[in-house]
Amino acid sequence: MTARRTYRILFIGPPGAGKGTYAKHLEGRLGVPHISTGTMLRRCVAKDAPGAEKVRYHLDRGELIPDNMMIEIIKRRLSEEDTKNGFMLDGFPRTLVQAKMLDGLLDSMGLGLDYIFNIWTPYNKIVQRALNRAHCEACGRIYNLKNEDISPELLCDTCGGKLVRRGDDRAETLWHRLEVYDEKTRPIVEFYSERPQFHEIYTGGPVEDGLGKMIDIIEAAEREHDCA
Repeated sequence: MTARRTYRILFIGPPGAGKGTYAKHLEGRLGVPHISTGTMLRRCVAKDAPGAEKVRYHLDRGELIPDNMMIEIIKRRLSEEDTKNGFMLDGFPRTLVQAKMLDGLLDSMGLGLDYIFNIWTPYNKIVQRALNRAHCEACGRIYNLKNEDISPELLCDTCGGKLVRRGDDRAETLWHRLEVYDEKTRPIVEFYSERPQFHEIYTGGPVEDGLGKMIDIIEAAEREHDCA
């Protein structure tokens, strides 16, 4: 599969369901960048960038980042050169207001979404996965500390970066984040569900199953595009 046309993909679903994992798998196949707002925010905190204290305050409490902060971050990122053939957006929008703001932003930039993947997994599986995960602070790759072979030095075998645990990967905070999702973010599923680009992807099983379904959907759209 090669990126011969645009691949503008939006991943939605509860935190910890696997949006970042699946986006990373698709990134090399499609040749478009995975844009994780969570990763961008955590790097902002790690580097003590401007506004880092405000971002840290919300992240440590499992709270949503204010809309005006997030939309500006997204706007700057989508304006970069590497997004000209598409992008995979993960972590935004998280509220109906943000979803409408994203629509307005994309319209103003002359862009449209090609695929909207709603990623879902039972909440108990989400919490268990999160308690066993770490990520590379350099490239963002996610590791399962229970199921994967990890170097004794806790280094990423992709780029050599340091593997770290997220500060908000605690059971109490995780359940709070899921409660926030139910209250503020789940309604965006209904907002997008009537669009032809919308697809449900179950990710409670092996990664290969969910990934295979996404690839099937994209390849079917490619064939339809070729025949048009």
